Amino acid sequence: MAPNSAGMRRRVSQSSIQPHQREVQDDLVRTQTDEGRSENISVSTSNTHYESQPNHGEENCSLPPMSFSTSHNERTPLRSFYHRSFRGSLDAGQYSSRGVREKTAELASLALFNRERDCTDSVCLEPQIGVPNNFGVFVDGQRDISRSPWTQSQPGQIEELSAADSRTGDFHSPPKVSTSALTTMIRDFAPDRSNDGLSEEPIQEDFSHPDPALTLSRGSNVPATERTALLNPSRTKSWDGRTAPIDVEGQITRYKPLDKLRAICARGGSRCFHRLNPQAWDRRVIWRKGIVYPIALLPAVFLGLLLNILDALSYGMILFPLGEPLFAHLAPDGISMFYVSTIVAQLVYSCGGSVFKGGVGSEMIEVVPFFHKIAFMILKKVGKQNEKAVLATTILSYAISSVLTGSVFFLMGAFNLGSLIGFFPRHILIGCIGGVGWFLVATGVMVSARLSGNLEYNLETLKRLFQLDTVFLWTLPLIGAIGLLVIKRFVKSNFLVGGYFIFMGAVFYIFKFCLNIPLETLRSRGWVFEAPSSSEPWYHFYTLYDFSSVHWSALAETIPAMFALTFFGVLHVPINVPALGISTGEDNLNVDRELLAHGISNAVSGFFGSIQNYLVYTNSLLFIGSGGNSRLAGVMLAFGTFGIMLVGPGIISYIPVVIVGALIYMLGIELMEEALVDTLGKLHTLEYLTVVIIVVTMGAWDFVIGIVIGIILACVNFVVQTAQKSAITATYSGQVAISTVRRHPLHVRFLKDVGKQTFVIKLAGFLFFGTIVSVENTVRGLIEEKTFKDQPIRFLILDLKHVNGLDFSAAEAFTRLNRILWKRRVHMIISSIDVEGEIGKSLQNVGLFEKENEVEIFESLNSALEYCENELLKVLYQRKDTMIGNGDHTPPQFLDVSRPQPHILPDALFNSPRGHYLHQVATTALREEEADPVSNKTTFQKWDSFQQPLPLLLQTFHGLTKHNEDFWFPACTYFTREVFPADSVLYRTGEDATNFYLLESGMLRAEYESPQGSYSELIVAGRPCGELPFFGETRRTATVRAERDSVVWRLGSEEWQQLRRKEPMLAQELMKVCFKLTSERMESITGYVLTTV
Repeated sequence: MAPNSAGMRRRVSQSSIQPHQREVQDDLVRTQTDEGRSENISVSTSNTHYESQPNHGEENCSLPPMSFSTSHNERTPLRSFYHRSFRGSLDAGQYSSRGVREKTAELASLALFNRERDCTDSVCLEPQIGVPNNFGVFVDGQRDISRSPWTQSQPGQIEELSAADSRTGDFHSPPKVSTSALTTMIRDFAPDRSNDGLSEEPIQEDFSHPDPALTLSRGSNVPATERTALLNPSRTKSWDGRTAPIDVEGQITRYKPLDKLRAICARGGSRCFHRLNPQAWDRRVIWRKGIVYPIALLPAVFLGLLLNILDALSYGMILFPLGEPLFAHLAPDGISMFYVSTIVAQLVYSCGGSVFKGGVGSEMIEVVPFFHKIAFMILKKVGKQNEKAVLATTILSYAISSVLTGSVFFLMGAFNLGSLIGFFPRHILIGCIGGVGWFLVATGVMVSARLSGNLEYNLETLKRLFQLDTVFLWTLPLIGAIGLLVIKRFVKSNFLVGGYFIFMGAVFYIFKFCLNIPLETLRSRGWVFEAPSSSEPWYHFYTLYDFSSVHWSALAETIPAMFALTFFGVLHVPINVPALGISTGEDNLNVDRELLAHGISNAVSGFFGSIQNYLVYTNSLLFIGSGGNSRLAGVMLAFGTFGIMLVGPGIISYIPVVIVGALIYMLGIELMEEALVDTLGKLHTLEYLTVVIIVVTMGAWDFVIGIVIGIILACVNFVVQTAQKSAITATYSGQVAISTVRRHPLHVRFLKDVGKQTFVIKLAGFLFFGTIVSVENTVRGLIEEKTFKDQPIRFLILDLKHVNGLDFSAAEAFTRLNRILWKRRVHMIISSIDVEGEIGKSLQNVGLFEKENEVEIFESLNSALEYCENELLKVLYQRKDTMIGNGDHTPPQFLDVSRPQPHILPDALFNSPRGHYLHQVATTALREEEADPVSNKTTFQKWDSFQQPLPLLLQTFHGLTKHNEDFWFPACTYFTREVFPADSVLYRTGEDATNFYLLESGMLRAEYESPQGSYSELIVAGRPCGELPFFGETRRTATVRAERDSVVWRLGSEEWQQLRRKEPMLAQELMKVCFKLTSERMESITGYVLTTV
């Protein structure tokens, strides 16, 4: 039967409880009734009105500084935050989570006990439900600010612990014995297997030596843990950068400065001795490597020579402006300079400078216009009458510009600036490849049809192309190129391309001899190239260098043009190299290495009196495709080019135009196919359109302008595509997204109904002016008239956990969203943000954290949800006070000056649809509680009269069992009351589950650790703890600490066994109820985890 209430209930005096009740009542009832917004509302992120600092028994507490404002409803929206910069420094953003834990604990205690019930034991945990500091109510002459969960501590205040608290804290003194790290870990981290369930006392040991630390690196001592490596990872490398044998002792091998040079010389000498030693010779190896392999490379070498001859004839001949009489005789010198630059580049790339074994180096043909500009500048400065000075200054400027270009390339590679090319969009490179293809097709038409000047896209050029004496000149090479492309689809051989063009040349000369057509006739009609008329040797251009005749002032004026030329080269080379890597499938491409090679080749070429060079994309692609993907082939090509240079330009007069035209056509068509056909359906529509525009612009207009247009279109394309992808990853209402606090069943039911007034929007990615638009549209949609009428919201949480940055436009949008939301009196909350991080500072710079904006900030989504739930629960107890008539009309002891009121729940007087809905839900929930036969008002008062832990059992198991207090009374004798100070540990992960706890007052924190991450939940008064491992007889899965001073009732293993023997029905019902509670908790945890992913 029920125990007698006499002696079981202790009441406090009416004089001591009335001020406290009046404070609670005033705090819950006093709210704003107007729909306007006042600037005198204190903001929890600055001059806070929530106090979370515990008193710890101190007799005197200093009042926090208060600020009062008489300003009225004035909020002038401004276009930019910088217009308000004259108002002073920005308010530093502070988290709003201070005091949330205290509010949660106090709300749980309100659900568990009657407000008139006071402490019942010697260890008293005073009721900490307080009032806002602006109410100014004093009790016994003292201002109770440290115990109030409704006020927040000032940022500058430091919490002090009393001596008793310091002694009872759960800590371990670090042992001082000089033992091994493994022994230390076993001793310090061993699970507590005691059955008393109390907090552990620190083990006091007196040792004379400190713990050893594992030395992970020289000069760095790191305390040993169970994850600390026992051996230092070796960083030993060989002198040439290759991986050396692992040094298990962690000793680093050091080399002297000359060791590398000595090793290189020794290795080179050893190889030379091995090669020259007759005993090491092998006939088969000599035949295979020295004869068969080089012969197999000859077709590719011949093709490379043909390409070099073509480039020399096309571009080397025009290095000087031949239209000017002063430079008209320098065409052979230009060809010789072209060959020198090509040979130098080829040797540098083929001897290990480039990763492309079959890379072909040649003159940087794009610099020809700059050379012409330099020549004309010098001619204008020096004058036509001083021909020797003009030529000496011009050719010296050419060489200096090559050295300057090489220096820039080398510095870019030395400082590892090649990685910047990785930011260059790939579809722009594809467009450049297509543009080069267009250019080659146009060049093929010009070369084959023997058109003078550039190819102009007009009616006159079209008529010229279809004249009878011209149409066959350019159509036959086109047909030959198409035929080769068709054959390549069926025949896969490295000899195909070279053999095909050799066959074309043979057929051409067979027809020539069969038809007995003179060679001069073929040259005059455009079927064979004409040779330049010159009898000077190839090294004649060196005679133009005369330093005594150089006009130095004119040379100085050409320096800006040299830098422009260098910039143009820097623009082209990093584009050609990655494009060649894509086309050849080279995965080990290092742009820095290629830049170093280009720097060396250009500088050496300049010192040899020649001009700029680079790795030619088109020639390299064709050379590699013909079987020349070998460094030996590159060296052979360099020597072959040197032989062509010695022979002179006369060999050009024997090459049929149809071969050269077909070669250019074939390469151009392949590149355009790669850019326009192969990417069809693979690229996004806007990206493919960008590729087409780049190809047309580069081919029909200008190469550089095409690249610039491509970059602009790529930026626009990025903005458009990114803006189409919403930054919102998920949206939840408060009915789905709930905090991890283990709340009272009444709270759970109430929050389940009113949770739809909380709305969570999860954002991700980088927020900028393109993506923030969708966020703003979504928020505007929430407060539209029809939507807001159907589902009004009170709190909007913007979770920024997965946001990695935002620009100024996005930050400004947050302030705009706050103004939009406040029109509907919706409070904006920012969660998962580091106020000291980049995102926090960006939002602070636009003034979002100013007091007038009243934006709450939380470090996690869980804290934000807990905060919103606490604010909604205020209405429940406001309505409860009204229904039970628990108001107190005793006059206050002191007259207090009016203070700014809390801004949360401004429509709690039910003058709005949201307030009316909260009123209805609260009333329904409370009436359902009273409608229950075991929870009406009389029974509620009777529960308060019972001695603990019976009221705690009835409150905890309410709604989960049909049995009354008579059934549960025998279980009280098996529970033991225990007190845990703040920060003490109830149990740790991995320990045996020897106790089951019911929390009477205070708050516990359960911390879970897993390989996937950490997780924690709060346990408030009236909730069980540790029931599942206890009844399941498994080990603990969490570490539980006392968040505040807590009182628990413990059921030990021995008591549980006695209960099962003496009261089997009671034990079975207890287990069933606890499993029901666990099921509800696991459902809540699963929902939270899924919403926070």
